[in-house]
Amino acid sequence: MFEVWAPEAARVEVEYGGARHDLSRGDGGRWTAPGDEHDLDYAFFVDGEGPFPDPRTRRQPYGVNGPSRVYHHDRFAWTDQDWHGRDLRGGVIYELHVGTFSPEGTFQGVADRLEHLVDLGVDFVEIMPVPPVPGKRNWGYDGVELYAVFEEYGGPDGLKSLVNACHRAGLGVILDVVYNHLGPSGNYLAKFGPYFHDAKGSYWGDAVNLDGPGSDEVRRYFIENALQWLRDYHVDGLRLDAVHALHDKRAVHFLEELSAEVDALSAAVGRPLTLIAESDLNDPRMVTPREAGGLGMHASWNDDVHHAIHANVTGETNAYYGDFATLSSLAKVFTSGYFHDGTYSSFRGRSHGRPATGIPGHRFVCCAQNHDQIGNRPEGDRMRPDQLRLASGLLLTSPFTPMLFMGEEWGATTPFYFFTDHFEPHLAEGEGERRRKEFEGFGYDWKAPEPGEEETFLRSKLDWEELSKDEHASLLGWYRDLIALRRSHPDLTDPRLDRVRVEVDEDRRVVVIERGSLRIAANFADGAVPVRLAASRLLLASDESARLADDVLDLPGRSLAIAEV
Repeated sequence: MFEVWAPEAARVEVEYGGARHDLSRGDGGRWTAPGDEHDLDYAFFVDGEGPFPDPRTRRQPYGVNGPSRVYHHDRFAWTDQDWHGRDLRGGVIYELHVGTFSPEGTFQGVADRLEHLVDLGVDFVEIMPVPPVPGKRNWGYDGVELYAVFEEYGGPDGLKSLVNACHRAGLGVILDVVYNHLGPSGNYLAKFGPYFHDAKGSYWGDAVNLDGPGSDEVRRYFIENALQWLRDYHVDGLRLDAVHALHDKRAVHFLEELSAEVDALSAAVGRPLTLIAESDLNDPRMVTPREAGGLGMHASWNDDVHHAIHANVTGETNAYYGDFATLSSLAKVFTSGYFHDGTYSSFRGRSHGRPATGIPGHRFVCCAQNHDQIGNRPEGDRMRPDQLRLASGLLLTSPFTPMLFMGEEWGATTPFYFFTDHFEPHLAEGEGERRRKEFEGFGYDWKAPEPGEEETFLRSKLDWEELSKDEHASLLGWYRDLIALRRSHPDLTDPRLDRVRVEVDEDRRVVVIERGSLRIAANFADGAVPVRLAASRLLLASDESARLADDVLDLPGRSLAIAEV
C-alpha cells in the first residue's frame, strides 16, 4: 500500500511503470493507493507538482532528487538472534565516519575491520549519519529522506549486514540521527505538509515544526523514524544531533515523547535501547528520568569534559577553551560533571548551566576528540600522539562513558576535514565561505581546504598503514591497556561522582585523581616532578621511565601514571 501525508493537497498521484495513479484521501490528510511491490521505483506528485521522492522512502538508488524504490524490511535474513543488547553503563564508544574509516568507504569496509575494534576493547560502534546526502560524500548532517540509507555506503541491506557483523563480534551499534534540520539539497518535505517552522531556524537550516499547527504528524514522522532504526535495523541506540536546536514549547517535549516510545519498544524487543543527546545546554534535566520530571535521555554528550581535557593538554585557550585554562577545571568536571553549572561563560557572555547533582557519570558521554572537535578546526588536525597519551589516560580512567574518534587510538596523522559534494552551484561555491563565517571569533587563521573538493574527502580517509610504525603501534598498545584496565577495575567504571577525589597543584601543574583503590597522577609540566601517593604498585604509565618508590612517584613531564593502593 502506498501511503503519504499531505494534509493541504487537493490531489496526490503516484507514478510507477510509466503511468500516474491517483491516491485516495483519508482521515487526517493521509492519502493511500494499492501497490507497493518490492523493488518498484515510484515517485509522488502533489497538486500536479513533482515528481518527488516519498517522504518515508526506504531506498533512494538514484540520489536525493530521484525516484524512490520500494523496500520491505522483512526480506532481509538476520543472523543476530542471540544478541540481547548491551547496556551503556561501563561501556566505551568508538565513533566513526563510514566514508573515511576504510579505503572502501562502505559498510563492508567497516565490517572488515571490526576485529581491530574488538582487539581494542570498545563496546559500541557509533556511526555518523547514514541517510542520503547530495553527491557522493558528506559528513551526513546534510541528510534528507531520513528513512533511507545512503547508497554509496551500501544501502539498507549494507547497513543491516554491518549491524549483523557488529553483533556477531559482540559490539553494540549506535546510529547518529539528525532531527533538528534537514539538508538543503533534495529536501521536499515542505511540498507535502507543514514540516518546518516559517520563522524559526538555525545556521544549519529551517527548524522542524514540533509545536505548531500540524506538528502531531511531524513529530510522528521523526519518532517513527527513530523506531525504524532500532526495530528494523536492530540498532542498539541513537545519538541525537544538536537537540538544543529543537524548537518545542509543548508541555510534553518531543524528547520526552521519544523517550517513552523507545522505552516501550525496548520492552517489546527485550534488549536495552539507548538515547544519547548532543546538547550544549548543561541541563541535567536532559538525562533525568521522565518519572522524576526529566526528558528521559539515557545519556548526553558533555562538552565541558572535552574542553577541560583539551585546554590543559594542548594549552589552547581560544574561544570556548578560555574558561578551562586551569587544572581546577579538570577537578570540577571530574567531580561535578559540568564546569558551567550556573557559572559565567566568557564565550557566551552570560551565566550558563545548572548543577548536575546526583547524576551518575555514565550518563555523560565524554571524549578527548570527536568529529566536530577535529573537523571544525580549519586544518582538521588531531592531537599529537604524545598529547593523546595524557588525554586518553584522563578520559579512560574517568567516571564518564568514554568515546573515542576513529584513528585516535593509534594517533592517526590524517586530518578529518569538513567535506561536502553539493551539485547546486550556489551551495558548492559558497560552502567554504560559510564555514569561515561560522567560526568567526574562534581565533582561527582560517585556511581550510574547499569542502567540495574531492581531495578534501580523500585526505580525510584513515591510513591503516600507519599501524605498522612503532610510534603508532605503541600508542595503540597504550589505549588497549587503558581499556583493559578500565574493564578489570570496577573503581574505574564506578559512575558516582561524589566518590571521585581530585587534588590539584597549579604551580607544579600536577593533578592526582583518586578512584577507590586507584590513583591517577597526571603531570602537565614539561619537566619531571615527584608526586607522593598512598599507593604501593604502579599499574600503568604513559612514559616507561616513571618510577614508584616509597609512596613517591617520579613522574616524567607530560605524562600520566596509574597506581594501586
